[in-house]
Order: sequence, then structure tokens, then C-alpha cells
Amino acid sequence: MSNISIICVGKIKEKYWNDAISEYSKRLSRYCKVNIIEVADEKTPDNAPPAIEDQIKKKEGDRIISNIDPSAHVCALAIGGKRYTSEAFSEYIGDKGVRGISHIQFIIGGSLGLHEDVLKRCNDQISFSDMTFPHQMMRVILLEQIYRGYRIMRGEPYHK
Repeated sequence: MSNISIICVGKIKEKYWNDAISEYSKRLSRYCKVNIIEVADEKTPDNAPPAIEDQIKKKEGDRIISNIDPSAHVCALAIGGKRYTSEAFSEYIGDKGVRGISHIQFIIGGSLGLHEDVLKRCNDQISFSDMTFPHQMMRVILLEQIYRGYRIMRGEPYHK
């Protein structure tokens, strides 16, 4: 059974997001082991200059990097990343297993995005949209797409 980790910045306070995350984690338990690693976010002052924003991203990035498994395939969620259809994303996940990679780590940044050090450390970057989504919602979207990917991989029915 493969391992999927999601390293993300910040905690989720809203019950409805936590409920959705729990539901998809439970559904995924048939296919893989899911681990969500939350790292602390930094407070961002209003109208922070770029240098301060970079310092904040660096601190959050250091926390992310300290949680990366050296043997894992690491994939950042980034606006500039590669786009996939659900079927192609399913192949992306499945291909890692075929190549003997048993651990995939996905990274979701904080409100300012990911520091360049994190992006350099990643094997891949994927994008779900040109739009920006709240990190809470992105966790749910990512888990749903991983679940959909496993269903597609196994030829199981899933809502289109």
C-alpha cells in the first residue's frame, strides 16, 4: 500500500473543512495510507513589503522542508505547475507505484505561496487552476482528486 502525505501550512479551524478532509481520508484508506502534516503559518502584516513576505515564505518553507521524507517523490501545488485531467492525474499517481516509489508527498503553501527553496526541492509542480484557492479548500480538492485517481486506476465507477 502506498503512502500519500500532504504537507501544508496552517491549521484548519472550520468544522466543515475538517469533516470533508476526514471523509476523503476515510475513503482513501482502502487505497493508500494518508498522512496530513500541518506546519505553523506566520502572521502576515497588511501591506507587507516584498522582503518581509519573502522572509515569511522562507520561515514557512523551512518548516515544510524539515518534514520532507528524503525517499519520497515530492510534488508542490503551484499555479505555474503542470495541469492534469483527472485521468492523467490518476496515471501520475499510478506511475509512481509502477516505478517503485511508495511515498508521494504533496505540498500546499500558505497564503503567500511557497518559497523558492521549497519549489527547488520538489520533483514536480502541479496546478489545479490559474485561480487562487484558500489552503483549506485546496486540501479537500487535492484529497478528492487523489481519491478519484485511485477509483479511475482501479476501473471503479466515479461521478464524472
